[in-house]
Amino acid sequence: MHSPDLNSTAPWKQRFRAQRILWAQLAAAQPQRGLVCTNRLGIHQLYAWNLATNELTQLTEHPAGKSQGSIAADGRFVYYLDDQQGNEIGHHVRVPFAGGEPQDITPTLPPYASASFSENQAGTRLGLIAADTSGFQVYLINQLEQDQLDRPILLWRSPALCGRLTFSHDGEIVVVATTERSGTRAFSLIAWNTTSGDRMAEWYENDTSIRPVCFSPRPGDQRLLVMSDRSGFNRPWLWDLSTGEQTALPLGQVQGELSVWDWSAAGDRLLLCELHQACYRLYTYDLSAQQLQPLQHPSGTLSSGQFLGDEEILLTVSNAAKPSHLIAFNPVTNETQSLLAVGTAPSCAPWRSVSFPSSDGVEIQAWLALPDAADAPVPTIVHAHGGPSSVTTETFAASAQVWLDHGFAWMSVNYRGSTTFGGEFERSIWGRLGELEVEDLVAARSWLVEQHIAQADAILLTGGSYGGYLTLQTLGKYPDLWAGGMAEVAIADWFLMYEDQAETLRGAQRSLFGGTPQEKPEVHRAASPITYAAQVKAPILVIQGRNDTRCPARQMQAYEAKLKELGKAIEVHWFEAGHLMGNNEQSIEHQELKLRFADRVLQRQSK
Repeated sequence: MHSPDLNSTAPWKQRFRAQRILWAQLAAAQPQRGLVCTNRLGIHQLYAWNLATNELTQLTEHPAGKSQGSIAADGRFVYYLDDQQGNEIGHHVRVPFAGGEPQDITPTLPPYASASFSENQAGTRLGLIAADTSGFQVYLINQLEQDQLDRPILLWRSPALCGRLTFSHDGEIVVVATTERSGTRAFSLIAWNTTSGDRMAEWYENDTSIRPVCFSPRPGDQRLLVMSDRSGFNRPWLWDLSTGEQTALPLGQVQGELSVWDWSAAGDRLLLCELHQACYRLYTYDLSAQQLQPLQHPSGTLSSGQFLGDEEILLTVSNAAKPSHLIAFNPVTNETQSLLAVGTAPSCAPWRSVSFPSSDGVEIQAWLALPDAADAPVPTIVHAHGGPSSVTTETFAASAQVWLDHGFAWMSVNYRGSTTFGGEFERSIWGRLGELEVEDLVAARSWLVEQHIAQADAILLTGGSYGGYLTLQTLGKYPDLWAGGMAEVAIADWFLMYEDQAETLRGAQRSLFGGTPQEKPEVHRAASPITYAAQVKAPILVIQGRNDTRCPARQMQAYEAKLKELGKAIEVHWFEAGHLMGNNEQSIEHQELKLRFADRVLQRQSK
């Protein structure tokens, strides 16, 4: 292990500061206008993108950054949730494409968390899901003449978790995803007539999760694209609301999870993204010919994609060596053109995919990267991603490369609960959180030691959000295996978590556990790191946001107090922001804390 390089121009800091484009979105009916999220000034903010001039206009200046938003179909407005210091509770606002003061579109409502916002392509209706202590409310807002907005109209209220909502082209139909029927993480769909407020139809299947994607872009076409995991993997279906017919698209050769990224303006093609075993592949699908065409696109992580005219596709791409950037890709010639150039970054070590059996024989995939010219075995970082319904893919990750610069091996584990490995793999943790995932992290450690990669007494755990939770849970359940742990914006007590978090997350917690902490106390207790506080042996560093409504402060304060009462070594660094961090300098500060922590822990162990 090298001593931490804290010089202001150190290569690892340059990687954190490298300019990158997080995602891009084009206006459906005005594709010369787009919306981009980029950190070009050091913090992720939203920018209006004029494709004709390639100019960006900054629209947000939030101190904690703004990484989520959408552009109107006609490109005239940009919408986002305006919150306080990243707490993800506030009001949806809109700002003109040319910039200006944000306008509150729900001024009569109390502050809310929001799981979804949508607009119909004709631009006549807006819809949003607002969540508060009473549950989830679906509101509709009519757009009037001269850019005026009507007051929000409550369409439906439910105590159950609600996900995405989407409108038909004319706005006469809205479809909402809800877990009301399943009581788990499995969604069903309800369709309403927005004029009368009457329910039109419902699509529910036992043990199947169904989510809406988008309606046909053609006026009068009432076909809705949905994703169903009936087969064990997400697959696209068409639901015709005019007839009730439900049709699976014939896509026999595709293996992994599928997402529909775009429906062409002419309504004849789909852009599909396959994510299988944590690797991406793009296809176009001809709806008339029912023909699937694989594309020879650049490799790496693809974070967004959209048809760009008749010939090209707009893609946001990154890999282990290059930050996320924007390209125009021609699937006929396989030519690519860089758009909105980003900065360069110091060279990075490559990742490779590895696999190993967990304690019960289930095969687990992970990404592994090794430091240059190091004599194995070496100190090692075992990383757990957030989610849990997420996955680590090959991408530019400054937070991974910094460890390699300092002589560590690095592994990110796609534990059970991760997506892209099938429905059974993802659902296996439901109702029993913090069990199988922990076993998978322990299996990763065993494999690293057996392969003579990791130094057995110098392995540290790390992760953020759900990955931070797994860091704390694993340190408590298997205390003798780890030299230390570093958890960011983490969960330590599911009981206090439920009391303090935003209602959107309460709904998610109920669906993951199959009930509230009062209804399922033993399951919540077994899943809480604070339950295992007395067993913890390794030093712990926690980095937590004071304004976080996903992993609130009080539950971490209770964990810190409990460990200190027991004489355990724990450091908690508090920062003034919420759960989503998009500030380059803040990320560097947090990484310095982790480097110093690892240095102290391992030097202490070597004496």
